[in-house]
Amino acid sequence: MPFDRRRFLVASAGLAAGLTASLARAQSYGQRVPVANDEGKAVANSILPGEITGQIPAMKGVTYAGSREAETALYEFFDFNCPWCRKAAADMVSLHESDAALRIGLVHNPILSPQSAQAAKVMLAVQRRLGAEAAWGFYAKLLGKPGRIDGPGALEVAGGLGVPAAEIEAVADSDAVREALRSHMRMAADLGLYATPSYVLGNAGILGHPGVRSLARMIASTRRCDKLAC
Repeated sequence: MPFDRRRFLVASAGLAAGLTASLARAQSYGQRVPVANDEGKAVANSILPGEITGQIPAMKGVTYAGSREAETALYEFFDFNCPWCRKAAADMVSLHESDAALRIGLVHNPILSPQSAQAAKVMLAVQRRLGAEAAWGFYAKLLGKPGRIDGPGALEVAGGLGVPAAEIEAVADSDAVREALRSHMRMAADLGLYATPSYVLGNAGILGHPGVRSLARMIASTRRCDKLAC
């Protein structure tokens, strides 16, 4: 079936609107562990139920960077139109390049706009068509661009990856991509991750982007004592 851009945009809008409502049930985050961001301010965090976080590795469409055998996994739940997600993307790249024992998983949580859902579907299509490495590069490049991010802009970036745009569009509009995106957003809602970006590190949930130095400290502490701060 030919790709219908209007249907793609409308479906993305419905997906974002339907799942954003579930965030009203998000659990309350406080300072379960006293940790500070790069500016010295308190970082909201919570202890998460292991029976839910344990399901994250089985989700389809998570983009990974780092070895499967890595000592530590850090999951970023992000929205392409969250301003802090731009800084977070650069910091994720930095952490990936500096910490060989870290595995980063990118999980879509487009709660800010239908345009965010459009872009998320394009990235999921890139991953399905070209693999995790291409999707990781797509993430870094798209969040490195100024201005609002939407489906057409995401497709433009995807078009530079050597695959005809029509192929990416068709995959982005598939049932498999829609279900993957729904599962990502359901997971974020179940974990109470109502801010973007947010993170899951071990059994801890972190709201907002604390900065690369703060994240590095939390990762180190998690390795020592299974807590964000020992």
